[in-house]
Amino acid sequence: MKNMTIENITKAVRGTYIGPEELLNREISAVVTDSRKTEEGCLFAAIRGERVDGHKFIPQVINRGALVVLAEQSPEKTEELYGKPDDGCRVPTILVESVLQALKDAAEFYRAQMPIPVVGIIGSVGKTSTKEMVASVLSVRYRVLKTEGNFNNELGVPMTVFRMRDEHQIAVIEMGINHFGEMHRLAKIVRPDTVIMTNIGTAHLEFLKTRDGILKAKSEVFDYFKKDGHIILNGDDDKLSTIEEKNGVAPLRFGYHRQGYSHENDFYAENVERHGLDGISCRIHMPGAYTDVMIPAPGEHMIMNALAGAAAGYVYGLTTEEIRRGIENYESLSGRFHIIHSGDVTIIDDCYNANPASMKASLSILAEADGRKVAVLGDMGELGDREKELHGEIGAFAAECGIDALYCVGPLMQNAADTANGRISDVRHFDSLEKLMNKLNEMIRPGDTVLVKASHFMNFSRIVSALSEK
Repeated sequence: MKNMTIENITKAVRGTYIGPEELLNREISAVVTDSRKTEEGCLFAAIRGERVDGHKFIPQVINRGALVVLAEQSPEKTEELYGKPDDGCRVPTILVESVLQALKDAAEFYRAQMPIPVVGIIGSVGKTSTKEMVASVLSVRYRVLKTEGNFNNELGVPMTVFRMRDEHQIAVIEMGINHFGEMHRLAKIVRPDTVIMTNIGTAHLEFLKTRDGILKAKSEVFDYFKKDGHIILNGDDDKLSTIEEKNGVAPLRFGYHRQGYSHENDFYAENVERHGLDGISCRIHMPGAYTDVMIPAPGEHMIMNALAGAAAGYVYGLTTEEIRRGIENYESLSGRFHIIHSGDVTIIDDCYNANPASMKASLSILAEADGRKVAVLGDMGELGDREKELHGEIGAFAAECGIDALYCVGPLMQNAADTANGRISDVRHFDSLEKLMNKLNEMIRPGDTVLVKASHFMNFSRIVSALSEK
């Protein structure tokens, strides 16, 4: 890793190095936090997690070839690892007060060594699918590094930065927050050249209280935004429409309609045709050009993702044809509206996470499916004081969409079941995932299309696995 010597890392994280001096000028090969991913010459960061303390694995990673360890453990208390004073150090270590903070500091240093443009993806809903679309478009011309999955928090973002290598020409990094100050810390690491903001929704109201609070928290990104960069905003979002130029950069706006709330969108779609679960075709207009595309995933939100991808392609010099190819090459991730055909049942695997906006978007797409439409929904987290009301709205919306069966799991989803009762013919509520799993086979019929969606902590991937094995 470029300039990531033990000496430079120690200075960047304000740590104390314990180990042979002859190793100080050695560059590490990678940064890992999972001992199972240890490779020759890497730095192992001993994270203290809620369940596992990485310090316990230090002997293993050294035996597997790690060059140095980033740790909080005091060497005086770990004679087994560091030896007695007259033995010399057995484990080269950079000691710090906080390994997590040290990773962020090291990532900030490393980002400065890798001067490739970075596109930062920000928003309440749709960050991961937008990130995948933007990366798909840019990959037509460039060698792109992108966030794996939705590894977008204060650990995930540094680990993505550490994956940058000389062969990469551009990076697309997803940045997720739920507290004030977090975006400021992430942006300080990433230093985005381009900021794409998808929307300001109701996710994380528990901590940020209002949509204005969410807008304020996400706008912290502009504290570290490059002055010669690009800003790409959803022009159909009423809150994002209030953002004017930052650091002398005027935003480009995209939207489903040509005319936004207070601005004309620079990128917009028309001639929209829905093709069920196969996707959506439309004409995408951009400054001075347009292209007809087939977006290979269903849902109106995918039009917005494609527009964001088109805008990113435009600012990085792609031709209209390259943009079209990139959009049509899009592939959804497992757990992110991933469609699985398992025997005579179609599964919509959208179980990675959920909030009111994404729940409604997914239900709208389920409504377009053939056969019996079944929604298996679980609790949504971090919704604050309105959590019962917002869950109740999901039940009412499912009924409006003409869903045939609604199976709810969790205490909060009781509100959705109560709202849907009498409006949907088959409504059931289960206190736990186990109780639903026990009834799953008898509830799902041949020809059903089944949406599986909940917040990640509900562990709904088990439902997808069970249905896939039918």
